[in-house]
Amino acid sequence: MANIKSAKKRIEVNNKKQLRNKRVKSSTKTAVKKLQAAVAAGDKEKAAELHKLAVKAVDQAASKGVYHKNNASRKKSQLTKLVNTL
Repeated sequence: MANIKSAKKRIEVNNKKQLRNKRVKSSTKTAVKKLQAAVAAGDKEKAAELHKLAVKAVDQAASKGVYHKNNASRKKSQLTKLVNTL
């Protein structure tokens, strides 16, 4: 454990950020999995609706710094390709 006050604070702040990042990443992954399930079921309307939500989740994660902007762009491209297969 750290002895210096600023190091203790830094540990607390990093833990909070880690929890936030985990929550954002988890919700994004859930949105993507729901989209993949809809595509696998062949439901065009539901897939189109879930695509909007998944892309929005990826964008928000990128804006919060959870994903790098290029990584987010790649994820969105892959999701769009997946929906376009229907």
